[in-house]
Amino acid sequence: MQLLWPLLSSLGFACMGVCIKLGANQFSVAETVFYRSFVVLLLLEIYRRVSRQSLATPHLNAHLARSLVGTAGMGSYFTAIALIPLATAVTLVYTSPLFMAAILFFWYRESPPKGAVLVLLAGFAGVILLLQPSLQRDQWLGAAIGLTAGFISALAMLNVRRLGALGEPEWRTVYVFSAVASVIGLIWAFAGNGFHRPDPLGVLLALGMGIFGMVGQIFMTIAYKRGNALLAANLSYTTVVFASLFGGLFWDEVHPPLAWAGMFLIIAAGMIMGILSRRADPVPAD
Repeated sequence: MQLLWPLLSSLGFACMGVCIKLGANQFSVAETVFYRSFVVLLLLEIYRRVSRQSLATPHLNAHLARSLVGTAGMGSYFTAIALIPLATAVTLVYTSPLFMAAILFFWYRESPPKGAVLVLLAGFAGVILLLQPSLQRDQWLGAAIGLTAGFISALAMLNVRRLGALGEPEWRTVYVFSAVASVIGLIWAFAGNGFHRPDPLGVLLALGMGIFGMVGQIFMTIAYKRGNALLAANLSYTTVVFASLFGGLFWDEVHPPLAWAGMFLIIAAGMIMGILSRRADPVPAD
């Protein structure tokens, strides 16, 4: 089961990416942010009422900071999915552990574990290998947005870590994030071209964005709480594998050997960075 939970989580997140990419022809990024967040919000509200959980928190400012950063990262990620191959977008977002390590080392002045700098360099060399042979000239903007999403996701992870240290339950963190993202997506959509009336497939895709994202989050939570946290973190990179399979199935996306080498370097660097970080800080994450 320790292998199954993170694999199901990765499959859920990859299916969410498929729904987002398929829906890019019907929905703007603002609409996608709204639908993805609002469906999750409704599901969590049902959970909250059934389990009689309270939304009251003394750390509202920390929640708002995490939610604003997370919404910016979500918008960037969804934009990248619409513009570049699915597996490439997912891999670029999974540079977030590398960015987080760089932020901790160079911004917060935390002492890097031995070998961490070489791992960082290898990971970002993987980014160069991934992008150089596999993208057309008109796709570089999407790649830049994908890397930006990875950086913003690292900032969001730091905010989540802070909320965990403050004792905030994960469901409340996701609830507030989903509520804030829903409001921002709603305002953003109306400030642009408004909402488009989806066809029956669009309705299913909108539901799929939220449901698959929620499924991925639930299984990842179970994996971290009931299994080995390091194993769960490393197996989360199988999202790239699932995204590659779906990209080939739905869009005939084929990656050259150098791009696969870049993906391998990014994934390996992320895994090794996780191992080094946990050795430096043996306190397990909740």
